[in-house]
Amino acid sequence: MSAAGERQAALAALLAAAKRAGADAADAVWVDSESLSVTRRLGKIEQLERSESRDIGLRVFVGRAVAAVSSNAAERDGLDALAARAVAMARVVPEDRFAGLAETVTPPDDAGALELDDGATPDVAALLARAAAAEEAVLATPGITNSDGAEAGHSRTTACLATSAGFFGEVTRGGHSVSVTAMAGSGTEMQRDYDFHAAAFAADLEDPEALGRNAAARALRRLNPTRPRTASLPVVFDPRVAGSLVSHLAGAVNGAAIARGTSFLKDRMGDQIFPTGVTIIDDPRRRRGMRSRTYDGEGVPTAPRALVKDGSLASWLLDWRSARQLGLASTGHAARATTGGPSPSATNLYMCAGTESADALIGAVTLGIYVTELMGMGVNLLTGDYSRGASGFMIRDGRIAEPVAEFTIAGTLPEMWRDLAAADDLTFRHGTDAPTLRVARMTIAGA
Repeated sequence: MSAAGERQAALAALLAAAKRAGADAADAVWVDSESLSVTRRLGKIEQLERSESRDIGLRVFVGRAVAAVSSNAAERDGLDALAARAVAMARVVPEDRFAGLAETVTPPDDAGALELDDGATPDVAALLARAAAAEEAVLATPGITNSDGAEAGHSRTTACLATSAGFFGEVTRGGHSVSVTAMAGSGTEMQRDYDFHAAAFAADLEDPEALGRNAAARALRRLNPTRPRTASLPVVFDPRVAGSLVSHLAGAVNGAAIARGTSFLKDRMGDQIFPTGVTIIDDPRRRRGMRSRTYDGEGVPTAPRALVKDGSLASWLLDWRSARQLGLASTGHAARATTGGPSPSATNLYMCAGTESADALIGAVTLGIYVTELMGMGVNLLTGDYSRGASGFMIRDGRIAEPVAEFTIAGTLPEMWRDLAAADDLTFRHGTDAPTLRVARMTIAGA
């Protein structure tokens, strides 16, 4: 029997065991993972890690009561015991009237068109060459005083989902990555910065030497920072951190938060929350996307969806449980691990590009801040209050000027989103992406 056939047969047996133990319905997940990474620092291998894992999760329903168990063993003689434990747990927990499997069963589309795995498995030598190229580019840059190392890795994960309603899906996802950190200056004046890239296909991975040069240039630009004066100023977010403003939207439109009433957007569906022209899309069908998938953690087919359309709030992120609480249908956004039930989550989320160049967006600022790094998680999704530590550069007369650090930017997400402008430099590098963004005014807490 093939490996795929073995996984399908094992999950079918587990679901059958759950039914024998007294479950009215059940679903199960199987995840096989393997990874290899090499860390190189100052010309020597500092760390070499290889891991392989297998995890199985079972969720059972006894009436409306639900329980989940997990294991890293797949032996047939242990399936009955695993199922019996899950059913015994479900018999003693309170009922959840919103719990249940997906309400329809649709066979999954073939994930091959999404190109989630190139089939390549680089060895240690290949990964070391990538890490070496990145670090050597850092060390060859004049002004760089040290390296915090470079890492190259590869991973592959096969995930299966089966339900007692008849759904079965399996997808294999691969990934290649390179990261590098450069240091400039010395002692208390030392500054560091990094660059990183990950891709499903090795052919799409950015040149490690270019990543190293960029990390070095970023570190050098940060030398001798000052602390900006406390003021109310325009703030421009570099694309590396601009995606965080989109991530906060994903948290605020998460169906679980909406159903609990713990999001400041709970009563804002259809309202204008961004300027006209701003569109934010979740696209689980992007070719070679970092989070692409044809079905979600409950077996619901996925499709691209606008969360914000022309500035107006257009959709929540829903799994079936949160959808039932709100009297709606799932949007295909259930995420699932082996250790519990599904919960809503975004996939490939991005803000569409604007029409102005990043230079034009910055050029319109007489005095402001260009943020390249954010620290802390000072965002309250119940109220929308926003406050985070930051570093970056002053903007003076439309140009990026001296580096600044040790300051805080603060505001509220509704005000920030309402007064936001997007540049035309969107690139897809992460799971959540945005172009350069300018917020008209924020409070800068500095000197």
